[in-house]
Amino acid sequence: MVDVRRVTLPGVGVLHSITTTDGAEIAVVAHRTGSSDLVSRPAGARDDDGEGVTVRLDEDEARTVAELLGGTRIVESIAELDELPGVPIDWVTVDADDAIAGRTIGDLPVASGVVLVAVVRDDHAHPSPPADFRLLPGDTIVAVGPTDGIEVVFRAIREGAGGDTEA
Repeated sequence: MVDVRRVTLPGVGVLHSITTTDGAEIAVVAHRTGSSDLVSRPAGARDDDGEGVTVRLDEDEARTVAELLGGTRIVESIAELDELPGVPIDWVTVDADDAIAGRTIGDLPVASGVVLVAVVRDDHAHPSPPADFRLLPGDTIVAVGPTDGIEVVFRAIREGAGGDTEA
């Protein structure tokens, strides 16, 4: 039997990882939005040596890979365990080609009832980041509020659209 390591990543999601018999590490970071990061590191690689590959999968791609590996039901069940009833919280990781990359949080639209509670950079959380906090590729933005408002903010992260928007 393979041991699965499960780590809750505050503001990011849940990481599940295994170490193969040859010492390689394979991990999945499951985001509540449905996207997933598939990470693989060869045997003997350290966290800081840059060896490894990360692949971002959207919800359909992640589901397809899970089906290919035979684990769709398990993945869905684990995702359900991490939901807090009545507390809409979601997060998104900034990609290099996102409209917000290199810009500040103040450049994001304001959506009614949405609060950006943290930005996670590397292994450090920046709670309640100020408007002048510059967002970099790889940062994870954590938002709380109505689902439709969070979608407005996250769409602006990907596509742009600064200014005030009431959701």
